[in-house]
Amino acid sequence: MTLQQFLIFFAAAFLLGASPGANNLLAFVSATKAGWLRAAKSVIGRLAGWAVLVVLVSLGLDILLHTSEVVFVALKWVGVAYLTYLAWQFWNADVSTDVEAPEVSTLMRREFLTLMANPKAYLLLTAFLPQFVNDTAPIMLQLLMLGGAYLVIEGFAALLWVTAGTLVGAHALTPLRRKIINRSSAGLMGTAAYLLARSEKA
Repeated sequence: MTLQQFLIFFAAAFLLGASPGANNLLAFVSATKAGWLRAAKSVIGRLAGWAVLVVLVSLGLDILLHTSEVVFVALKWVGVAYLTYLAWQFWNADVSTDVEAPEVSTLMRREFLTLMANPKAYLLLTAFLPQFVNDTAPIMLQLLMLGGAYLVIEGFAALLWVTAGTLVGAHALTPLRRKIINRSSAGLMGTAAYLLARSEKA
Protein backbone atom coordinates (compact mmCIF):
# COMPACT_ATOMS: atom_id res chain seq x y z
CA MET A 1 0.00 0.00 0.00
CA THR A 2 1.36 3.40 -0.99
CA LEU A 3 1.38 6.37 1.38
CA GLN A 4 -1.49 7.95 -0.54
CA GLN A 5 -3.57 4.78 -0.26
CA PHE A 6 -2.84 4.56 3.45
CA LEU A 7 -3.92 8.16 4.02
CA ILE A 8 -7.16 7.48 2.15
CA PHE A 9 -7.69 4.33 4.22
CA PHE A 10 -6.98 6.18 7.46
CA ALA A 11 -9.36 9.05 6.66
CA ALA A 12 -12.16 6.73 5.53
CA ALA A 13 -11.70 4.40 8.51
CA PHE A 14 -11.79 7.31 10.95
CA LEU A 15 -14.98 8.71 9.43
CA LEU A 16 -16.61 5.29 9.62
CA GLY A 17 -15.40 4.69 13.17
CA ALA A 18 -16.44 8.12 14.45
CA SER A 19 -19.86 8.22 12.79
CA PRO A 20 -22.92 7.98 15.06
CA GLY A 21 -24.01 4.39 15.55
CA ALA A 22 -25.26 1.93 18.12
CA ASN A 23 -21.84 1.25 19.65
CA ASN A 24 -20.75 4.87 19.77
CA LEU A 25 -24.05 5.86 21.35
CA LEU A 26 -23.61 3.06 23.87
CA ALA A 27 -20.10 4.29 24.72
CA PHE A 28 -21.38 7.83 25.15
CA VAL A 29 -24.19 6.85 27.52
CA SER A 30 -21.93 4.47 29.45
CA ALA A 31 -19.46 7.30 30.04
CA THR A 32 -22.17 9.60 31.41
CA LYS A 33 -22.93 6.97 34.07
CA ALA A 34 -19.67 5.12 34.69
CA GLY A 35 -17.01 7.72 33.96
CA TRP A 36 -14.16 7.79 31.47
CA LEU A 37 -12.05 4.86 32.69
CA ARG A 38 -14.83 2.27 32.92
CA ALA A 39 -16.35 3.33 29.61
CA ALA A 40 -12.92 3.32 27.95
CA LYS A 41 -12.28 -0.20 29.20
CA SER A 42 -15.66 -1.28 27.84
CA VAL A 43 -14.48 -0.40 24.32
CA ILE A 44 -12.28 -3.50 24.55
CA GLY A 45 -15.46 -5.53 24.15
CA ARG A 46 -16.23 -3.76 20.88
CA LEU A 47 -12.69 -4.21 19.59
CA ALA A 48 -12.87 -7.92 20.43
CA GLY A 49 -15.99 -8.10 18.28
CA TRP A 50 -14.25 -6.29 15.42
CA ALA A 51 -11.30 -8.67 15.73
CA VAL A 52 -13.66 -11.63 15.33
CA LEU A 53 -15.20 -10.04 12.25
CA VAL A 54 -11.81 -9.27 10.70
CA VAL A 55 -10.81 -12.92 11.02
CA LEU A 56 -14.15 -14.04 9.56
CA VAL A 57 -13.78 -11.64 6.62
CA SER A 58 -10.28 -12.96 6.00
CA LEU A 59 -11.72 -16.48 5.92
CA GLY A 60 -14.34 -15.57 3.31
CA LEU A 61 -17.32 -14.16 5.20
CA ASP A 62 -17.80 -11.56 2.47
CA ILE A 63 -18.53 -14.28 -0.08
CA LEU A 64 -21.04 -15.95 2.22
CA LEU A 65 -22.91 -12.73 2.97
CA HIS A 66 -23.12 -11.68 -0.65
CA THR A 67 -24.33 -15.08 -1.85
CA SER A 68 -26.58 -16.28 0.98
CA GLU A 69 -29.87 -14.47 1.48
CA VAL A 70 -30.70 -16.71 4.44
CA VAL A 71 -27.55 -15.75 6.37
CA PHE A 72 -28.09 -12.05 5.73
CA VAL A 73 -31.75 -12.13 6.78
CA ALA A 74 -30.92 -14.13 9.92
CA LEU A 75 -28.22 -11.62 10.92
CA LYS A 76 -30.53 -8.72 10.18
CA TRP A 77 -33.33 -9.92 12.47
CA VAL A 78 -30.94 -10.82 15.26
CA GLY A 79 -29.68 -7.25 15.03
CA VAL A 80 -33.21 -5.83 15.04
CA ALA A 81 -34.09 -7.86 18.12
CA TYR A 82 -30.99 -6.80 20.06
CA LEU A 83 -31.29 -3.11 19.18
CA THR A 84 -34.94 -3.22 20.26
CA TYR A 85 -33.89 -4.83 23.53
CA LEU A 86 -31.30 -2.07 24.12
CA ALA A 87 -33.94 0.58 23.35
CA TRP A 88 -36.24 -1.00 25.95
CA GLN A 89 -33.41 -1.06 28.51
CA PHE A 90 -32.56 2.60 27.95
CA TRP A 91 -36.22 3.62 28.14
CA ASN A 92 -36.78 1.83 31.45
CA ALA A 93 -33.39 2.55 33.04
CA ASP A 94 -33.31 3.77 36.64
CA VAL A 95 -32.42 7.46 36.58
CA SER A 96 -31.95 8.06 40.31
CA THR A 97 -28.60 9.57 41.18
CA ASP A 98 -27.72 6.89 43.74
CA VAL A 99 -27.75 4.03 41.21
CA GLU A 100 -24.37 2.34 40.96
CA ALA A 101 -22.63 2.49 37.60
CA PRO A 102 -22.54 -0.83 35.70
CA GLU A 103 -19.48 -3.04 36.13
CA VAL A 104 -16.82 -2.94 33.42
CA SER A 105 -17.56 -6.56 32.49
CA THR A 106 -21.22 -5.67 31.88
CA LEU A 107 -20.29 -2.68 29.73
CA MET A 108 -17.79 -4.74 27.73
CA ARG A 109 -20.38 -7.45 27.13
CA ARG A 110 -22.89 -4.87 25.88
CA GLU A 111 -20.31 -3.41 23.50
CA PHE A 112 -19.40 -6.86 22.16
CA LEU A 113 -22.98 -8.04 21.69
CA THR A 114 -24.11 -4.76 20.13
CA LEU A 115 -21.42 -5.06 17.49
CA MET A 116 -21.89 -8.76 16.80
CA ALA A 117 -25.66 -8.29 16.43
CA ASN A 118 -25.27 -5.50 13.87
CA PRO A 119 -25.12 -6.86 10.29
CA LYS A 120 -24.08 -3.40 9.09
CA ALA A 121 -20.73 -4.02 10.81
CA TYR A 122 -20.30 -7.23 8.82
CA LEU A 123 -21.15 -5.49 5.56
CA LEU A 124 -18.88 -2.56 6.40
CA LEU A 125 -15.83 -4.79 6.66
CA THR A 126 -16.74 -6.98 3.71
CA ALA A 127 -17.23 -3.92 1.49
CA PHE A 128 -14.56 -1.62 2.93
CA LEU A 129 -11.40 -3.65 3.55
CA PRO A 130 -11.27 -5.47 0.18
CA GLN A 131 -11.03 -2.10 -1.61
CA PHE A 132 -7.48 -1.69 -0.29
CA VAL A 133 -6.26 -5.18 -1.21
CA ASN A 134 -3.93 -5.71 -4.18
CA ASP A 135 -2.25 -8.65 -5.89
CA THR A 136 1.25 -8.01 -4.59
CA ALA A 137 0.80 -10.00 -1.34
CA PRO A 138 -1.40 -12.80 0.03
CA ILE A 139 -4.97 -11.52 0.32
CA MET A 140 -5.62 -13.03 3.76
CA LEU A 141 -2.51 -11.40 5.22
CA GLN A 142 -3.48 -8.02 3.78
CA LEU A 143 -7.01 -8.28 5.17
CA LEU A 144 -5.68 -9.14 8.61
CA MET A 145 -3.24 -6.21 8.54
CA LEU A 146 -5.88 -3.79 7.30
CA GLY A 147 -8.29 -5.11 9.90
CA GLY A 148 -5.72 -4.59 12.64
CA ALA A 149 -5.19 -1.00 11.52
CA TYR A 150 -8.95 -0.46 11.47
CA LEU A 151 -9.22 -1.71 15.06
CA VAL A 152 -6.71 0.91 16.22
CA ILE A 153 -8.58 3.68 14.42
CA GLU A 154 -11.96 2.44 15.67
CA GLY A 155 -10.65 2.38 19.22
CA PHE A 156 -9.39 5.96 18.99
CA ALA A 157 -12.72 7.15 17.54
CA ALA A 158 -14.62 5.34 20.28
CA LEU A 159 -12.58 7.12 22.95
CA LEU A 160 -13.70 10.44 21.50
CA TRP A 161 -17.31 9.41 22.18
CA VAL A 162 -16.34 8.22 25.65
CA THR A 163 -14.70 11.57 26.35
CA ALA A 164 -17.79 13.45 25.14
CA GLY A 165 -20.00 11.33 27.39
CA THR A 166 -17.70 11.92 30.35
CA LEU A 167 -17.86 15.69 29.85
CA VAL A 168 -21.65 15.57 29.80
CA GLY A 169 -21.78 13.30 32.84
CA ALA A 170 -19.42 15.56 34.79
CA HIS A 171 -22.11 18.24 35.02
CA ALA A 172 -23.95 16.56 37.93
CA LEU A 173 -26.78 15.07 35.92
CA THR A 174 -30.13 15.34 37.63
CA PRO A 175 -32.69 12.51 37.35
CA LEU A 176 -34.57 14.56 34.75
CA ARG A 177 -31.48 15.02 32.61
CA ARG A 178 -30.63 11.33 32.97
CA LYS A 179 -34.12 10.48 31.81
CA ILE A 180 -33.78 12.78 28.79
CA ILE A 181 -30.48 11.15 27.80
CA ASN A 182 -31.86 7.64 28.31
CA ARG A 183 -35.11 8.30 26.47
CA SER A 184 -33.25 9.99 23.60
CA SER A 185 -30.91 7.02 23.41
CA ALA A 186 -33.86 4.65 23.43
CA GLY A 187 -35.41 6.58 20.56
CA LEU A 188 -32.19 6.43 18.53
CA MET A 189 -31.78 2.69 19.21
CA GLY A 190 -35.39 2.11 18.22
CA THR A 191 -34.92 4.12 15.04
CA ALA A 192 -31.80 2.10 14.22
CA ALA A 193 -33.77 -1.13 14.74
CA TYR A 194 -36.55 0.13 12.47
CA LEU A 195 -34.17 1.19 9.69
CA LEU A 196 -32.33 -2.12 9.95
CA ALA A 197 -35.62 -4.03 9.69
CA ARG A 198 -36.43 -2.18 6.48
CA SER A 199 -32.98 -2.60 4.95
CA GLU A 200 -32.34 -4.89 2.02
CA LYS A 201 -29.16 -6.66 0.98
CA ALA A 202 -27.11 -4.58 -1.45
